[in-house]
Amino acid sequence: MARRDLLTDSERHALFTVPAAREDLARHYMLSSRDLALVAVRRGDTNRIGFAVQLALMRHPGFGFTLEGGAPDHLVAFMGEQIDVSASAFDTYAVRPATASVHAREVGDALGLRGPTNADLPSPSVIERAGIAGRARARQRTYDALLACVPVESLAKLDATLVVDPKTSLTPLAWLREIATAPTPDNVRGLLDRLARVRDIGLPVTIGDAIHADRLRQFVREGRASSAQLIGRYTPSRRRATLAAMILDLESRLTDAALDMADRIIGGSFTRGNNKQKRSYAETTRDVGRIMRLFDRTVAALAEAQESGMEGFAAVDAAVGWDKLLRARGQARRIADMAEENPLVRAADQWSRLRKFAPLLLEAIDFKAGRGSASTIAALNTLREMNRSGSRDVPPDAPMPFRKEWRTLVKAGGGKPDRRLWETGVLAHLRNKWRSGDVWVERSANYRKFDSYMLSSAEAAPIAADLKLPATADAWIADRSRELDWRLKRFADGLARGEVEGVAFKDGKLSVSPVRADESAAAKDLAARIDALMPHVRITELLHEVARATAFPQAFLNVRTGEHHDNENALLAAILADGSNLGLARMAAASQGVSPDQLIWTKSAYIAPDNYKAALARIINAHHSLPIASAWGQGSTSSSDGQFFRSGKRGSGAGDFNAKYGVDPGFSFYTHVSDQHGPYHVTVISAATHEAPYVLDGLLHHGTGLEIDTHYTDTGGATDHVFALCRMLGFRFSPRLRDLPDRRMACIEAPGQYPSLKPLMGARVKVDVIREHWDEIVRLVASLKAGTVLPSAMLRKLAAYERQNQLDLALREIGRVERTLFMLDWLESPALRRRCQAGLNKSEQRHFLTQAICTFKQGRIADRTHEAQQFRASGLNLVIAAIVYWNSTYIADAVAHLRAIGEPAPDELLAHTSPVGWGHIAFSGDFLWDRAAAMPTGRRPLNLGRMSMAA
Repeated sequence: MARRDLLTDSERHALFTVPAAREDLARHYMLSSRDLALVAVRRGDTNRIGFAVQLALMRHPGFGFTLEGGAPDHLVAFMGEQIDVSASAFDTYAVRPATASVHAREVGDALGLRGPTNADLPSPSVIERAGIAGRARARQRTYDALLACVPVESLAKLDATLVVDPKTSLTPLAWLREIATAPTPDNVRGLLDRLARVRDIGLPVTIGDAIHADRLRQFVREGRASSAQLIGRYTPSRRRATLAAMILDLESRLTDAALDMADRIIGGSFTRGNNKQKRSYAETTRDVGRIMRLFDRTVAALAEAQESGMEGFAAVDAAVGWDKLLRARGQARRIADMAEENPLVRAADQWSRLRKFAPLLLEAIDFKAGRGSASTIAALNTLREMNRSGSRDVPPDAPMPFRKEWRTLVKAGGGKPDRRLWETGVLAHLRNKWRSGDVWVERSANYRKFDSYMLSSAEAAPIAADLKLPATADAWIADRSRELDWRLKRFADGLARGEVEGVAFKDGKLSVSPVRADESAAAKDLAARIDALMPHVRITELLHEVARATAFPQAFLNVRTGEHHDNENALLAAILADGSNLGLARMAAASQGVSPDQLIWTKSAYIAPDNYKAALARIINAHHSLPIASAWGQGSTSSSDGQFFRSGKRGSGAGDFNAKYGVDPGFSFYTHVSDQHGPYHVTVISAATHEAPYVLDGLLHHGTGLEIDTHYTDTGGATDHVFALCRMLGFRFSPRLRDLPDRRMACIEAPGQYPSLKPLMGARVKVDVIREHWDEIVRLVASLKAGTVLPSAMLRKLAAYERQNQLDLALREIGRVERTLFMLDWLESPALRRRCQAGLNKSEQRHFLTQAICTFKQGRIADRTHEAQQFRASGLNLVIAAIVYWNSTYIADAVAHLRAIGEPAPDELLAHTSPVGWGHIAFSGDFLWDRAAAMPTGRRPLNLGRMSMAA
């Protein structure tokens, strides 16, 4: 049986080997005056350095010195520096083993040590075995705790989910895990059928509270990555605990999936209605033209009659024809009605489609609401009763919680309410309510009660203190009022004097001169010389070299066992299959050194979101520590931008449309890039989604060692809410606002204080609403900082309220203040505008590299599920990070070479170079993984011949 290790190779290396970093050597091996005295009494340099090395090794890691093992060169050199002895003297220390043995005893005596026994200190292998046994016992206790309250009949139903159904040749578990993505009524019903089967198992709601949430998630990850056959081979307690965790997770996922799909279908009803209305209106273009010409001739005839004193009716009849006007009147009325038609009317045309799933949805989902949404729940109950009784008529007193114009429309004609309009309105209103959190579902992940996502006031207080948030709203108002008043008056004075560089104020409008790139010819020449020196490399070789340098493959742990992958070729091939959009089957066909089965196993057992995140962090952190990286920045600023990828599918599961990108549906990979060019976070978002909610996701939850304090985005990433939250979370938000001259500034003092800026000023900040909701704002900010909820989730909920939510309004008012202060910074500082432009250029450079890598299938993403799309984005981001790291190391070599031969390569010009070039990297062709793995370690020679040709 294979030996299982508790420690990873990197952990064992950290514990039991000599550290390499200078600060670690100093911490462990600095000699005291007493130590120096002990060394000084030895005769000869060889004995002195040998004794010093033995003394060091006995202290850490505590295993002493052996003649066979020797000592690391960097430790010998460090000890030699302290006693002023050349490291070469240590080479002859092993000639006399007896001397080394005597020194070992003397070192032990000096440190008060004796030889260890098993009773004193177990060996590392014994400690590991004890740890493994303890871990196994802890797991068994976790299984028991999770299953303690599960009824016997529920345990039997859990076991039954692994029994193959002869009718379908599938296990119930496999059927439950098939979650459709295309938004169709049949798929909603399928999700609800699965939800009913999950609930029928009868697991108590509270069993998940019996163990730590992280452990429960681990069970879920293991189960999702395991086949039913594999789970069936587990021990009974492990099998049932894994199944119980999966069923709990499935209930939440199926609930969310059904609501997500219903959301898209209901929203799609309005979209389809609007599109149909537009098409119908477009078809009347010729009639509109004809009617407008009749109108023009009628007006002309009346004008001529007035001038000539002729009777108006006779003039119109003669010039136009009264019968013709009467016929046009009906057409004009129909066209006008069509243009003014309420969207609910057209959406109700899809009522029969909504009826295919809505009754089942309302029966399956128990919607909850507070007092403010009591009428919504009353309307749902009325609709449920109508569905159960088969009634076709809406009661005259049926609740109508939706907007006033819809109520008028539903009761048009004064008769009984229109069933189609009323039910469509109720479902559309319910959709908005569950999106915002006004209506919630208890056993859901995405649609819980709004307040449940936030920390309590007591939990938020220490986090708020760490963030240095003002204790009261009045303190914040007083501070920002002084700052804003001073800045506005200074800006007004500067404008009046013509002293604001690059900004003109004429006819009440601001004009801001565009910034110019400050890249010189010398910088371009240096970049070209460095590029010419870059060695050629295949992408397979590059990934292997970066893997050796950063150990990022060690982050890909088996989601079931926690073990490392023992086939690096297969792991790198699976990552590149994601990043290049090639897919596993084509990657296997184009590869030498990996098989299709190896790739399938790797994908199922090792490719997971947490693993991708941890591996990316290793590369980004390793890149950040390279000295050359500081040429581009300190890792303290970053930018983010979305990149559109067209879908490889058509129909309802193909993705969303965005007119900016044409008629093709698709998705956007929203990526955060540091000032050192490292892409440290990526998430997949809908093409139709606003980018702003996702800005903070990357800043708060990237998992790397970067400490970002300033962030740049384009206009699409900027809202007042993001300004507010960034400021309160400690980030300086600096978007490039293309519509800046049209934006209005906010003020806390009376607008009359700034008469010369009157055309630029907007409404006064509503400080009362900030005061009223300050505690909620602090709770929200602390919750985002603690990671209890993603910022994008909360911002989307706030934006989904039908009416102005007061917390949303308070955040917006704070954001208006912070945006105004930023606008003043932007207008007064051309340097800030240049920095922002430079930061965004780094995101643009990454986009070009992305297009070079993700070329297969014409760059179209064919995956339907968000999880699969996220794997594509994560693999692509990891490959780019590896390229940036590899390029950076050879740029450093190229700079060193240029300086060695007397070529100028000043630091100030290096800032204009970039590690995202790819002309020297071969992305296509056969993927020779075995050959890449067998490449010798060490640095590649620079391409000196290419540099000579370039010169």
